[in-house]
Formats: sequence, structure tokens, C-alpha cells
Amino acid sequence: MAVNLAEKYASKVDERFKLKSLTEPFINRDYTWEGVKTIHVYSIPTVALNDYNREASSNRYGSPAELEDTVADYTLSQDKGFTFIIDKGNNVDSMNVRGAGKALQREIDEVIVPTKDAYRLRKIASGAVANGGYASASVNASNAYAKFLDGQKWLDNHKVPLAGRVAAVSATFYTYIKQDSTFVKSGDMSQKMLVNGQVGEIDGVKLIKVPDSYLPTNCAFIITHPSVTVAADKLAEYKVHDNPPGINGNLVEGRVYYDAFVLAAKKDGAYAHFTSGSM
Repeated sequence: MAVNLAEKYASKVDERFKLKSLTEPFINRDYTWEGVKTIHVYSIPTVALNDYNREASSNRYGSPAELEDTVADYTLSQDKGFTFIIDKGNNVDSMNVRGAGKALQREIDEVIVPTKDAYRLRKIASGAVANGGYASASVNASNAYAKFLDGQKWLDNHKVPLAGRVAAVSATFYTYIKQDSTFVKSGDMSQKMLVNGQVGEIDGVKLIKVPDSYLPTNCAFIITHPSVTVAADKLAEYKVHDNPPGINGNLVEGRVYYDAFVLAAKKDGAYAHFTSGSM
């Protein structure tokens, strides 16, 4: 005699882990793209000092010349969209686990937020590489702190403000810095680290640990200042259509229009360390 075993599907969805945005401390919103796709930003140079000539009949300050300027263009490039259908029949036949609102939030949390975070970090790292603010050397538990200080030195020599500096460190680099005996003994958070294993900053720099995948390939960390990178989030629109023509159920659509730029006059304020190669 055949035995038919009953099957049951739980109404509670096994949700994946997700992270809130990790890159807000790395960007500023000093410029706006309202009504336009491209903005033009002026940068005004300085002039060199001259020896004041007391004996000259004219131009004792030096020979004057028109003060020039440069213009950098920043054009939005990331225009993304998504869509999916939740058929009403499929939904009721699966215990209504495909709720449109929850599905939309899942898309935002698991796709859009990490995509934008990784994009911003990649733009900062590529800006650092383009300007020579990077190093390529292996990192381990005995040199992690020293490599981080090399990045600090780059920012120091380029007069980047001390207050407000922030670093994105890969999960792998974070394990190395916690094992680096030099940091544990002399780092400015060493005592707290020895007591409870927490590290909130390194050398006065706010530390944000990110998944390795958020940083470019082989990038261990980046150090920067939020004034360096401007972010534009021009459009984020999400719609849930109930029973649109041709569909019995929900049609979910979304569009995000955004970008991030390392400002030309502040490009020295970004540093990236790669364990090999560069971008």
C-alpha cells in the first residue's frame, strides 16, 4: 500500500543577513545636481611669493598676471532599475510569503544598499590610485599597523585635516590589526582593546569594517576625509502596482540614479592600500 507523506512549507521566510549603508561617513553632499546631469565646479589656484623689490620703479610686488582657474565636470553615470512580478496565484499557493512590500525592502537592503556602498568605495580607491596615493604590499599580523600609518603619513603630507578622517578596512585587514602586537602595545585604543576586544579607531581615524567584497580586489583599506568625495543620490523611486494591465498580482519596479566623485581640488585626501597590484 502506498504511503503519501504530507508536506508543509513554513510561512516564515528564511531571510538573508543584510547591512545598513556603511559609507555615509565617507561622503559629503556639498553640491547638488538638481535639474541637471552634469555640474561644473571651479577650482582657483594660488600664486607664488616673490621678493619685494624696494628699488623697482614699478611692480615692486612682482609681475602681475591674471589669476587663472580650472573647471572640473562631474556627470552622473549610475542609472539603474529593477522589476519583478508577484503573481497572486503563486503568492496564495505559497502561503502569501511573497508580500510585495517585504520583497521590495529586501531588494533595497540586499541589492541597492551594498551596490551603492561598494561603488562609493571603489570611486574613492580609484581616485587615490589615479593621484598616486596608494601602496602595494602584502599585509599580515606583524605589519598591519605600520601599513596603516603609511596611509596616515600620505594624508599628513598633503595637509588633510586630522579631524574627521575615516577608514574603510576589509574584514581580513581588521583581523590583522587586532593581532598586530605593535598596535596592541602602542595604539591609541590599545587598553580598551586589551580589555574587551573593541577597536573604534586607529591613530585617531574612525574605523569602519566592511566586507572584503565591498572594497576593490586586493584592497586592504582606504583612508580619506568626507570632504574629499561628493555623493549624488538624485533619484530613488520604488513602485508597487496592484493588478496592472495584463497581470493578476503585483508588479514591483524601482529606479536609482546616483554617483560619487572625488573632487579634483581634494584628490590628495584619499589613500588606498593593496596587498598586490592596484586598480
